[in-house]
Amino acid sequence: MRAHYRAEGLAESALAASPYDQFARWFKDATVAGLHEPNAMVVSTADPAGRPSSRTVLLKAFDDRGFVFFTNYNSRKGRELADNPAISLLFPWHPLARQVVVTGTAERIGRDETAAYFRTRPHGSQLGAWASDQSARVASREELERAYEELAARYPEGEQVPAPPHWGGYRIAAETVEFWQGRLNRLHDRLRYVRADDGWSVERLAP
Repeated sequence: MRAHYRAEGLAESALAASPYDQFARWFKDATVAGLHEPNAMVVSTADPAGRPSSRTVLLKAFDDRGFVFFTNYNSRKGRELADNPAISLLFPWHPLARQVVVTGTAERIGRDETAAYFRTRPHGSQLGAWASDQSARVASREELERAYEELAARYPEGEQVPAPPHWGGYRIAAETVEFWQGRLNRLHDRLRYVRADDGWSVERLAP
């Protein structure tokens, strides 16, 4: 169970000026390559005692301000981010022998931005955001489906569903962004952008 990577390398001279621009290049490569859900990322947070937790979330936007995803603010990750906004994102693009690892700080986005995105979600996903008390214990599948059916009756297809007040987006302002490219003999390329006062510096890490 060991893959032999033979991908082209990643040189410092080939990097974009900012990690967000470099991410855009690699994200395009992952999309063009036909990877399933290239915007899927592992989001890791920690509770006040330092115990970590991880889950897969979909990236919904990114620009030079950061990476954005949406969730229930009362979920486990939401509660943990309220106590400790430090966060890590991992994009595991295995078919390309690539990974991108982001560390930074999460901050809630504005309600206008959340509402604008919520309106683009499929009707069923809008209802699901209301029906599910994310991360809370639920007695049965039937209870969850009953809550959904009640909401579907209240907000039939075609009727606008308001964004839940406990649901919204986070923007992760990156402090470091590592681009990992698999190479032969486990001599992988690992180039990491580090935020500096005047922009970004780049350092190479041993594989």
